[in-house]
Amino acid sequence: MRLLAVFILMALGAMAQDLKIKNTEGGLVSLGVRTTISTFNHGEFDNTGMGVGGQCRVQFADRLNSDWFFDYITGNVEDFAYRTDYHIGWSVIFYPTKSSDVKLRPYILAGHCFDYTRLTDNSDRGNFYERWSSAIQGGGGVHYNLTRRMDLSFVGQYMIHLGNHVHAHKHGNLVEFHEKKGSSLEGHLLFHIGINYKIGDLW
Repeated sequence: MRLLAVFILMALGAMAQDLKIKNTEGGLVSLGVRTTISTFNHGEFDNTGMGVGGQCRVQFADRLNSDWFFDYITGNVEDFAYRTDYHIGWSVIFYPTKSSDVKLRPYILAGHCFDYTRLTDNSDRGNFYERWSSAIQGGGGVHYNLTRRMDLSFVGQYMIHLGNHVHAHKHGNLVEFHEKKGSSLEGHLLFHIGINYKIGDLW
């Protein structure tokens, strides 16, 4: 939340500057930060994780945008371990309505990311397990346009991991980690609140 507040204060100083659009809205580039709430919904990962991240948007056309992002998320695995996730990826954003000169602009999104997961024993940080995988995500959101240059974005999306599943179990005082293949898909529901500032129009 502190990162989000700092970004807002920095953007307020530039809000008065006019946004010059060369032709269409294709070519607009935005930078932003966001906070993340992640609900792990596979077995012991049903505890809520919290995180922060950053994003860059490159708009291709009036109704087609893209979102390139990085997220850092941490959460507990019951009371004996914790989980850390790093996501880096992209999403394609489609606006059902053409007009951008509105306060609220809804959209749908779909994309892909690479994911690094680390499970760590709370009582022994040398006891950990890590996994690299990829994931696909889909969902929807809405921009709340504060000015022509700056917006707040509210997003909900479901992310499905395509790699093996990782699990943590406690046997007595011993925490063990396992990775196994399975037919079910491990995923989590993500909620983002972000603020974005248009820095210019490339074409």
